[in-house]
Amino acid sequence: MSIDLSKMPKIGFGLMRLPEKDGVIDLDKVCKMVDSYLDAGFNYFDTAYVYHGGNSEKAVKEAIVKRHPRDSFTLATKLPAWFIHSFEDRDKVFTEQLERCGVDYFDFYLLHSIEDGNNYDTYEKYDCFNWGIQKKAEGRIKHFGFSYHGTPELLVKILDKHPEVEFVQIQLNYIDWDNAIVHSGELYKILSERNIPIIVMEPCKGGKLANLDDECASILKAIRPDKSVASWAFRFVGSLPGVTTILSGMSTEDQMADNMNTFKNFEPLNDEEKAAVDKVVEAMSRVELIGCTSCKYCVEGCPMGISIPDVISAINTARKFPGDMRPQFFYNGLVDRYSHASDCIACGQCEGVCPQHLPIITLMQEAVEKFESQG
Repeated sequence: MSIDLSKMPKIGFGLMRLPEKDGVIDLDKVCKMVDSYLDAGFNYFDTAYVYHGGNSEKAVKEAIVKRHPRDSFTLATKLPAWFIHSFEDRDKVFTEQLERCGVDYFDFYLLHSIEDGNNYDTYEKYDCFNWGIQKKAEGRIKHFGFSYHGTPELLVKILDKHPEVEFVQIQLNYIDWDNAIVHSGELYKILSERNIPIIVMEPCKGGKLANLDDECASILKAIRPDKSVASWAFRFVGSLPGVTTILSGMSTEDQMADNMNTFKNFEPLNDEEKAAVDKVVEAMSRVELIGCTSCKYCVEGCPMGISIPDVISAINTARKFPGDMRPQFFYNGLVDRYSHASDCIACGQCEGVCPQHLPIITLMQEAVEKFESQG
C-alpha cells in the first residue's frame, strides 16, 4: 500500500552517523534510540548501501526489523552509482540490500547522490529510472525518487525527462540557502513550483548549525533561551511548505530527545526569529569556511587512509580562530590514528565522489601548510 507523502513524519531518523563503540555500531544504543523515536510517534528511517561501510543496513535488521512490526515503520535506502558497472549490478545490489535489512520491500528507494557528471550518467547508462519503476510495479519499492547534489539546470532536465519521480531529497539549511555550490534555495524553488514532495538532508549541515560560535548562538538565545541552537536549524526547514520529512543523523540519545521535543511541539519561525537567522547567516559568512558535511564518501576509497572530513574540520577551525592551538592539537591526535594530509597522492578519487564538489586535493595542501609546517 502506498503512503500519503503529505502526511509523513516531519523528522526522519538518518542512519548515517550512528553511535559507535570500539569502532563498530553500538547496537544497544541504536535500539534505545529507535524505540524512543517510534514511541514519540515517528517512523521514517533512512539508510544507504554505503553507510557505515555497509553496516548501517545490517543495523536496520537488528535494531528495527527484528524488533518491530513491519507496518510500524517506513524504510528508505539507496542505489549507489559507484557500484553499478553493468545492468546486472542493479539487481545484485538491490537483492543484497533486501537481505541486509531483512525485508521484502522498501517503502522509499532512491538513486543515490545524483549530480552533474558520472553519477547521473551512470544512472542513465544503465536505465536506472525505468528499473526503479519496474521494481515499484513488482511491489519491491513503494515510492521511487532520488537524492540530489547537482545544479539547478540538471534538476530541471531530470524532472522533465522523468516525471515518474515521486519525491526528491536535497540538502537544505539556512546557511546553504544562497550557497553558489549547494543551491539550496534554487532547488527548493524548482521542486516547490512542481509540487514535488521534498525530503531534506543536512538540515544542520553536518552538525555545524548545532554548534555555532558564541556570537551566533547568542543571537538566537537572546530571543529563545529555552530552545537549543540545533532546533533553530530544524525549525527553519520545517517552516517551509512542501517539506515532507527532515532527516537528522542522530548519534546520541540527547540529540534524539532534543529533536523529539522540537517536532512534537513544532513551532514555525516567526518574523522576529527569521530576522535572527538572517543575522546568524551574515555573521557566519564573514569567514570563508569549507562546506564539508562529513558524509565520509571520500574516506572509503582513499588509498592512503586519510580521514579527510576530520582534516577539513581542523582547517575550518583554524580559519575561524586564528592563533588558537586547538586545531593543531586535534590534527596531531588525528594523524596518530590515520594518515597525514601530506600522504595525499592527488589521485582525485575523493573529489570524484564529493557531493559538495570540494577541491580536496588543494585542501590537503592547505592542511600541510597549517599543521605540518610548524617549526
